[in-house]
Amino acid sequence: MPKIQVNNLSKIYGSSPEKAIEMMENGYSNDAIRKQTKNVVGIKNVSFSIEEGENFVIMGLSGSGKSTLLRCMNGLNKPTKGTIIIDGQDISSVSKQELREIRRTKMSMVFQRFALLPHRNVRDNVAYGLEVQGMTWELRKEKAMQSLELVGLEAWSEYYPENLSGGMQQRVGIARALATDPDILLMDEPFSALDPLIRQEMQDELIELQKKLRKTILFITHDLDEALKIGDRIAIMKDGEISQMGSPEDILMSPATDYVARFVESVDRSKALTASSVMIKPRSVIYPKDGPMVALRIMERYGMSGLFVTDRDGAYIGYILAEDASKMAKQGERLLDPGIRKEAPVVAPDTPLAEILEVMAYTRIPIAVVDEQQKLKGVLVRGSVIAGLAGERREHDGFTA
Repeated sequence: MPKIQVNNLSKIYGSSPEKAIEMMENGYSNDAIRKQTKNVVGIKNVSFSIEEGENFVIMGLSGSGKSTLLRCMNGLNKPTKGTIIIDGQDISSVSKQELREIRRTKMSMVFQRFALLPHRNVRDNVAYGLEVQGMTWELRKEKAMQSLELVGLEAWSEYYPENLSGGMQQRVGIARALATDPDILLMDEPFSALDPLIRQEMQDELIELQKKLRKTILFITHDLDEALKIGDRIAIMKDGEISQMGSPEDILMSPATDYVARFVESVDRSKALTASSVMIKPRSVIYPKDGPMVALRIMERYGMSGLFVTDRDGAYIGYILAEDASKMAKQGERLLDPGIRKEAPVVAPDTPLAEILEVMAYTRIPIAVVDEQQKLKGVLVRGSVIAGLAGERREHDGFTA
């Protein structure tokens, strides 16, 4: 079961939402609904699910509906239609007291403007949510310091917000959200007020923090580069609706609408795409026991000048060049081991292309994509990488090293 399930969610602002909903379901445009009913469509039949531990990013420009959606998620807006189910409970229909309890125990907010209390020091700002919960001073002090340690600010606990840079203040905001140990983090454009370099640092820190904590994150942004960097999946909104939803690679490689295509056309694909998105399947691999003559026969068959070597379980061992296999065959070698190049370049599936391009420029050997279990998952060759950067897809290799 998903951690969060949103079903056919709509929010209408105005005095006659029923008429607006009727018109919406009959296919009228947002402008037509506004002109005829004086009601404004905030969000329109939005549905999605978020798995536990997922980074789900909602991206859109001003007026797209992303902030309205977030306010429905935290209960500040009551949906006109539809449901929001968290851990099996529909929070759109709970009492005010139940909603307060859900906010206190299940979710925390990180705001665009840091929303720190200026008269409280850093530790006491972080401990504020714990104080609201009625926790004792000693326990909330302990938990606040643990949370500050997570964001690297334990040494600043006695300072006041005015003494901190913008990036540090936002770290305090994140620590405050984490202090109550929520399952869900709702992050409302949390880095948009920061300078570009600090913003990138905060994005990196959030990614590293998430690797440790595995919270369920709903992240709102108007910046596509930020969405691509942070999101496991992205929903792009326009006029209150989701125009496209998918992985960063899906959004970049297969934009579903002209609107999405215009968004992605200026993206630096080398930073947004990863090895897994442009790798191809090797036509063949070889095993150490097969020997140089077998390797040469396979290379001849496929018109290749090298082969990856794996064990029978698919674990990566190295690479053999045709020239090395030919030399070994002439010398009467029966095993591949002496000629296997084990120093051949290897990358993980989530390695950004920007980190691969320089390696590729200085190697004549294709790059192996290997997972945490050392299994060979795919191959990077110049053609596949260039095709990926150009927005095309390739299925198999045709490399000649």
